[in-house]
Parts: sequence; C-alpha cells; structure tokens
Amino acid sequence: MSRLILTFEDSAGGALKKARLADFVLPFGWRFVWGMLRSPCELVREARVDGRSLAEFCERFDAVELWADEEPNTQLQLIWLLDHLRPHPDVVARLALVQTNYRIGSLEPEEWTRPRPVPVYSDHLEIAGAAWAAWRAPTPAAWFDLLAQDLSALPQLRDTVIELLEELPMRVTGIGATENRMLELLAAGRVHPYDLFPGHEKSNERRCYGYWEVGELLDGLARCPEPAVSGLAEGPFDDALHDSKERHQRYRNSRLSLTELGKAILAQSDDFSRHNPIHRWWGGTELTNARLWRWDPIDRRLIAP
Repeated sequence: MSRLILTFEDSAGGALKKARLADFVLPFGWRFVWGMLRSPCELVREARVDGRSLAEFCERFDAVELWADEEPNTQLQLIWLLDHLRPHPDVVARLALVQTNYRIGSLEPEEWTRPRPVPVYSDHLEIAGAAWAAWRAPTPAAWFDLLAQDLSALPQLRDTVIELLEELPMRVTGIGATENRMLELLAAGRVHPYDLFPGHEKSNERRCYGYWEVGELLDGLARCPEPAVSGLAEGPFDDALHDSKERHQRYRNSRLSLTELGKAILAQSDDFSRHNPIHRWWGGTELTNARLWRWDPIDRRLIAP
C-alpha cells in the first residue's frame, strides 16, 4: 500500500523521511501566525505539487497521513489543510491524522513511538473549517467563540486558540504575551537579545512565534518613538543584519535594559500603545492603534476597540 505523509515543518519532514514511514513525505512551511494571510487563491496555487493540485497529488497514494504537533502554527496549517481537502471525498476517505505532544522535528525517530493514526471524519472537517474561517475573519470574535465549542476531535486546537488570543495586546499594557515575557526576562537579568528568544530549553517558553518573528517583536519594543527596551545596537532584524558578520555580532552583544516605559508596562501602570504606533496582522485582523482588539488574560475576555 502506498503511503503519503503531509507534515508542517521542514525539520519534521526531515525526521519523517529519515524514519522511512512513507513512500513520500511532503512538508509545508507556511507561517500563518504572522503577517497578512495569503488569499485562498494564492494558497491553492502554492499548494501544487509536481504540476498537480494537492488533491490530485494525494490521489496517487492509497493512504495519506497528516502528522501534526502542538505548535500553534502547525495547528493553523492543519486546519487549513483539512479545510482545503474537505471538498474532495476521494482524498478524505484516505486521510488519517497523527497528532503528537512533542515537536516532531526535535527528536530522532528512535526517540519517539509511532502514534496510531486516527481516520479523519466529518467532525474533524467541520471543526477545521470553522476554525480556519475564524482565523481568517476580520476580527478575533469568531476565533474567541471557538472556546465555547467542542473542539475535542482536534485535541490540541483549544490550547492554540488560547495561546493566540494571548498574543493580542493585553487590556492594560497594549503588548502581547511573547513581548511581555521578553520584558520579564530582561527585568530578571537576561541582558542579551538572544537570551529573550524562545527555543528549546530556553527561559522564554512562549511558542507562538518563530525566530524571525520574535526578532521583529524585539525591534518593535526597542526601535520605536518611545521604547520599552534600550540598548539594541543594531537593526532592523532582517536578512541584511544577518548577512553582515560585524553587524550581527554587535546585535548579539547588545546589552539591553528596560526603559522607564518598559518598567511601567511590567508594573501594569502604562500602555505601550499610548506612546507608539501599532500596525500588525493577527490572522485576518489588522491591528492598529485605532482598531486595537485586546485580550484580558485574567478574565479570559476579548475586548473590542
């Protein structure tokens, strides 16, 4: 029986190829947690494989397994993929879902036990369709409403819903959970930029954003009209910075500190957005100072602008 594995990160794809669990392993590396979302037409075009649509490519195999871990971006890719394949019953009949509680690409194949695939049923597809539509919506309201639904068919989705809501600007301080954690670590004595980044066995346990995205968040805290962080010697955090050995070394060696605004934010006595422009995308929601949806982490409540 021919088997295809679809997974959601290059490192996961490499591990699964090494394990030789399928005839073909196809990783996706799209980032849905950051920036403006691609249009549905763009996603369809970019999902073509060997000149075929993704659905046509899947039809070449007897079984198609979707391997997903609990990373928020992986869960977003999973709901997109289930929704994308939903109109193709011949493909859906071949689908099975493998969900792990470890990062697939972080372990050697011999370190994990092969989970049992679960056939994909209508409840998986319905939840995925509702969740993907909610993430694409122009406000976070539908995403928040997912918390009132039974999401158990996709057991890691509920945590993803909450984690992404926590990345909205907080009710009092105007910054999200990853930014707040960076300020906490800085206050605790981690003074170099990469000390503040999330990662394996690092003090910043937030997992919504990747390397480049966290670099942009730190830029946003330090390179703005009234910074919350001082001492960042180089920027912006882009390819040009990384291409220059000297500039990147200066960036790495920067000794950071909290400004008075940064201290006030940590004390929850001031709001970053009162002093600085905000403009970024959270799913389909364009966040600006005039249209700043917020999250109350105490009451777990969404606050409209």
